[in-house]
Amino acid sequence: MTTPASSATLANWRQHPHSIWGFTHVEQLLTVATVKTGAAASPLARATALDLRTVRLDWEGRSMTADEVLAETFTDGFLLLQDGAVLAERYAPHQQPHDRHIIFSVSKSVTAALAAILAEQGLLDPDAPVTRYVPEATGSAYGDCTVRHVLDMTVSIRFIEDYLDPYGDVARYRVAMGWNPLPPGMEAEGLHRFIARLPKAEHPHGERFHYVSPNTDMLGWIIERAAGETFASLLSRHIWQPMGMAQDAFMTLDGEGAARTAGGLCVSLGDLARIGELMRGRGLFRGRRVLPEAFVTDILEAGDRQAWIKGDLLHLFPEGRYRSQWYVPEASSNVLCAIGIHGQWIYVDFARRMVAVKQSSQPIPADDAIDQQTLALFRALAQHLG
Repeated sequence: MTTPASSATLANWRQHPHSIWGFTHVEQLLTVATVKTGAAASPLARATALDLRTVRLDWEGRSMTADEVLAETFTDGFLLLQDGAVLAERYAPHQQPHDRHIIFSVSKSVTAALAAILAEQGLLDPDAPVTRYVPEATGSAYGDCTVRHVLDMTVSIRFIEDYLDPYGDVARYRVAMGWNPLPPGMEAEGLHRFIARLPKAEHPHGERFHYVSPNTDMLGWIIERAAGETFASLLSRHIWQPMGMAQDAFMTLDGEGAARTAGGLCVSLGDLARIGELMRGRGLFRGRRVLPEAFVTDILEAGDRQAWIKGDLLHLFPEGRYRSQWYVPEASSNVLCAIGIHGQWIYVDFARRMVAVKQSSQPIPADDAIDQQTLALFRALAQHLG
């Protein structure tokens, strides 16, 4: 029997079981740029360990421990922190602490954080039209929208985010970004040309939440144009090095060098937890200001509830909102989270001073049942911590 490592290819690396190896070896399968960290890593503090076998929750009529939920939800790595100190840490046999695991759409949340830094520096105006930075978008869905529409996923755009349709929008998108082989007879167009041709829908911009990954690839393009620097270099200089990240990160690139900022970031589990801690600290990490405090406050307070209600993910968070590529799942504004397909999570509970991060290799990209089970786990851990 072939092992996942020996059988993973560009054609199957996101399919289970090949993904078990593929998700932590993306740099061997795709073209990547390195997001360099500084010389001195900042180790995570440790607290008295929490035995996850003692944390129980009811799920669909079953009483389960936290450890059992992690195993059942295809977890590759899990970290739980309170007050910045590690309470629990789990790795599957195939993952190590230094592995860089792709975090898919959690990349969107990191991309928005970088945009907030540039906005504070006066290099990027969230209320400006997209075409100020990317004139190539003229005539597309992005031709008459603002950067804020892009940040909040309220662009009026015709694009269906169906990960399982082999002939749909996402399949063509994956070829353009270099994540799938180029089919015979198809001309390579590249990520930027693909997104700059997407058509506008009938409704006005800003009216409804519509989750479309190309929005964040457009945001990455805007960021590079606004700063005159590559995305990987900006992310290194403004976040990775100031935070003392433990590992370099990787960002996947298309065949023309365009960064896949909507889903191509690959990071170690500990560095993912540091991003969660940065958000919990409202932009401070170990006393150092990395993000504007107003960025986190705005996420918690300014999401458009009516746009969310009209959107396509209301079933995930019935009381939720969305702002600047982050989810606010509850009406209380005490929690925010970032989510990626195949089970990637940052979950921050401000009231419980808790951060939980999870990297996974779930077989189905968007699995509503596992998402709800994972949320139940996070909420049970928060309740246990009080």
